[in-house]
Amino acid sequence: MRLAPLAALVLLAAPAQAHFLQLIPSADVLPEGGAVDLALTFTHPFDGGPVMQMDRPVRFGMIRGDAAVDLLPALTEGQVDGASVWSARVDLAEPGPALFYVEPAPYWEPAEGVMIVHYTKVLVDSYASGEGWDTPAGLPVEILPLTRPTGLWAGNSFTGVVTKGGQPVPHAEVEVEFINDGSVTAPNDAFITQVLKADANGTFTYAMPRAGWWGFAALIEGDAPMASPDGAEVPVEEGALIWVKTTAMGAN
Repeated sequence: MRLAPLAALVLLAAPAQAHFLQLIPSADVLPEGGAVDLALTFTHPFDGGPVMQMDRPVRFGMIRGDAAVDLLPALTEGQVDGASVWSARVDLAEPGPALFYVEPAPYWEPAEGVMIVHYTKVLVDSYASGEGWDTPAGLPVEILPLTRPTGLWAGNSFTGVVTKGGQPVPHAEVEVEFINDGSVTAPNDAFITQVLKADANGTFTYAMPRAGWWGFAALIEGDAPMASPDGAEVPVEEGALIWVKTTAMGAN
């Protein structure tokens, strides 16, 4: 009779897995321009899964120069472990930055009793222009980079400002995860999701110790509730996500 209460205590003590919407391009810099492939997956990056259902995004686009380009028609749906994932190929024939962004359909998380909407972006620099890397996407919640998010070595620091409605969010909590290919084993669960807080100006810095893709997710409570699948009003977790790639020196 003691097993059920004990199991409940174990579940309560276990750390929650961090949800990250991955928006990962085939490269962060295209030295000679060309096509870039983008993969959209809702998952737990360090653990490599499980992959969660991702319905067709509300918005998927690109900021290119002064233009906002709708890329929803370019999306192709796929399946991983029975869950929907998405992909697209975009040609970047001209030099300059392309800021890709996605607004996903709200995701119901019954374990936390919240609807999750993670506004996610990533920068790809065509012809290694080094320009326009701090251009905002104009998302409701967004991390604005103070460090250029392309051409980074492993060990470099990334600094960003968490914003909501274009204004800094003081002391916002930021979760950080590495997309693990299975080569890294965490000593314990505390190492899987790194957690830090922004300062009073919404600014944070994190040093990335390994080559690969790093996700930064600032989690902010939404202003208005949404309806859960059973019709109840529930809170909304808005996430401001940005993906950054680091490269090992001597890797190329």
